[in-house]
Amino acid sequence: MDKAVRIMPCLDMQNGRVVKGVHFVNIRDAGDPVECAKAYCQAGADELAMLDITATVEGRRTMIDVVRRVAQVVTVPFTVGGGISDVASAAAVLEAGADKVSVSSAAFRKLKLVPQLVREFGQSAVTVAIDVDRSPAMPSGYEVYIDGGRTATGADAIEWAKKVDSFGVPVILPTSKAGDGAQTGYDLPVIRALAQAVSAEIVASGGAGTLEHFLEAVGAGATILLAASVFHFHLIDIQQLKSYLRQHGVTVRTG
Repeated sequence: MDKAVRIMPCLDMQNGRVVKGVHFVNIRDAGDPVECAKAYCQAGADELAMLDITATVEGRRTMIDVVRRVAQVVTVPFTVGGGISDVASAAAVLEAGADKVSVSSAAFRKLKLVPQLVREFGQSAVTVAIDVDRSPAMPSGYEVYIDGGRTATGADAIEWAKKVDSFGVPVILPTSKAGDGAQTGYDLPVIRALAQAVSAEIVASGGAGTLEHFLEAVGAGATILLAASVFHFHLIDIQQLKSYLRQHGVTVRTG
C-alpha cells in the first residue's frame, strides 16, 4: 500500500466526558477529554476524532467549549462530529479549533449539506460518517442508520457512500452497529465493499479488539484505523500497534 496508514483514537463524548458503549448502548465513563486527547497525541496518534454521540438525538449542537479546550492541546489533525447540521454549526466547530467536521445524520437528511460544506470550507475539512447495520433487504446487505444508530433509513449503505463520494469528500467513516464497542473485529465485508466502490479513503471503525483486527482492516482496504475502547482502557498501546503493523509490512506514520 502506497499510502501510510493512520491511527485515529476516537473520543465519544456525553455530558462533557469521554464515554464508550457497546453496540451504541451500555455507556461507561472513560475520562476527561482534554487529558485523553493530550495523552493520545503524546502516545503517537496520527489523528484524533471527537464525536458528541447524543447531540443529534437531543437536537442540540456539539459542545463548542469542549472542542475549544481539546483543540488547544492536540498536535494532530482533529475531526469533530455530532450535531453538525448546517454550515453555521460546522463553522462554529472549525472556528473553535477543529481541523475537520464529520457529518452523518444531517448529511443524509439534507442532500445539499455536504456540497455546501465542501464549497464553504474545502474538501479536506469534510468527512462523512455512515452508521450501518446488516440488512438482507438491501442490495449490498448493509443499510444506512441515522440518529446515532437508532433510526433505519431504508437506504443501501454502499449506494449512499457512492453518492457521498461524488461530492468529492476525501474520507468516509463507516461504523458498523454490529461491531461497535464489541471488540470482536471490524466489519470487514463493509470496509471491503466501500473501498472497492468509492475513491475516498475509508476509516475502519467499530469493533477493534486485537492487533490482528487492525491488520485485517488494512487488508480490507482501510487506510485510517479508528478505535476507542482498546485505547481508552489500555488494552492496546498505539506504539505497540504501529510496531505490529510494520512487522506485517504495513506502512505507518512515524511518531
